[in-house]
Amino acid sequence: MTLLITGLFIWTAAHFFKRFAPAQRGALQEKMGDASKGIIAILLVVSIVLMVIGYRGAEMNFLWGRSAATTGINNLLMLAAVALLGLGSSKSRLRKKMRHPMLTGVVVWAASHLLVNGDTASIVLFGGLAIWALAQMVIINRAVPDYTPYEGGSAAGDVKLLVISLVIYGIIAGIHTWLGYFPFGG
Repeated sequence: MTLLITGLFIWTAAHFFKRFAPAQRGALQEKMGDASKGIIAILLVVSIVLMVIGYRGAEMNFLWGRSAATTGINNLLMLAAVALLGLGSSKSRLRKKMRHPMLTGVVVWAASHLLVNGDTASIVLFGGLAIWALAQMVIINRAVPDYTPYEGGSAAGDVKLLVISLVIYGIIAGIHTWLGYFPFGG
């Protein structure tokens, strides 16, 4: 569990660095240029590796499990999460409806996983990432109160977002199946 918590801490610190220490982030950017973004990217990759290793190695104390109903809800929420994660860079008309589609997608992703994974490691991982995403939204809203919604979008952009979301969802389901976690129950 230590590796999992360490990974969550690094993930959170790397993302909050820009908002909580803007002078230090600016100094790092000034000193290293674009290489400073590489350092943050490396920290994020390290955090993900630690979270995966920590999650897979954590002791599993189960508080609840999956059912047919929660599995179905999970799958619908996951499709929504994938679409939300892509919405921020899409040309969909839905993009103007939401300020933080990617962070909202993380919250939906985390909640959907908590529905079907009631063990302590899942609560720490998915609950921690949901709390991070919610906190990130609050911090961004306070730091940048003037928000201009996306202008534009089209029906073709909506269709493209849906098709891409379905393809990515299928790939994710395939990877889960390949790893031994059949996402559709059974």
